[in-house]
Amino acid sequence: MTRNEIIEQIHLKKSFLCIGLDTDISKIPKYLLDFEDPVFEFNKRIIDATKDLCIAYKPNIAFYESMGIDGWKSLQKTVEYIPKNIFTIADSKRGDIGNTSKKYAETFFSTYDFDSITVAPYMGVDSITPFLEYPNKWTIVLALTSNNGSNSFQNLKLENGNFLFQEVLETSVKWGTTENMMYVVGATKAKDLKEIRKIIPKHFLLIPGIGAQGGDLDEVIKNGINNDIGVLINSSRGIIYAGNDKDFDSKSRDEAMKIKNSMSKYL
Repeated sequence: MTRNEIIEQIHLKKSFLCIGLDTDISKIPKYLLDFEDPVFEFNKRIIDATKDLCIAYKPNIAFYESMGIDGWKSLQKTVEYIPKNIFTIADSKRGDIGNTSKKYAETFFSTYDFDSITVAPYMGVDSITPFLEYPNKWTIVLALTSNNGSNSFQNLKLENGNFLFQEVLETSVKWGTTENMMYVVGATKAKDLKEIRKIIPKHFLLIPGIGAQGGDLDEVIKNGINNDIGVLINSSRGIIYAGNDKDFDSKSRDEAMKIKNSMSKYL
């Protein structure tokens, strides 16, 4: 999916909502366990209920690979079921030496045909380049994350005065373009978005952490949007686990609608 196509969908739907499909079989409604593929059945119903409200879905790969071959099958069916005009993100946070990254890129861009993948940049340019070689695919680089442990490294002060996450931004921005590279910035780091936008004013940002992780939607939008909106704001647990009965999908829709309506005033 191209940048212009993403922007078109944002304005068409008046939304920049990304829904995280962090599907845990132990948390889905119990009646779904009677289906042949409970995880896919859950995802299918979430997608049917929310596809007109969001512009992206983000399966967290750990929830699928932890189930072995059955999980990978559920993942493949899920990606194939998502409408083609909705951006797909493989939230796998891969990052390794070049020949290994090449296989990761092949896995998620060719075998599973995701539009994008999250990657860790700390092994340098040769670990990122294989992902950037795929046309109309996106590499989403971890910059500043929401978890408490992010302070262990990402906020280390360097001799040049930069924090480590700022150095990552300033260095990695030269590797790709605004047409094939995005960055992850956690919603709980909304106050840092103004400084981040000085380094990468035009790049899209994937911003997880709204809802269950405590990120403030309006603060994130105020500090993070650019002329193209330029943000994909993710909510996972707050939407997909809004209900735990046979009406779980309608409860998920209600939660997604609340977020979407909060976004529409910025469009």
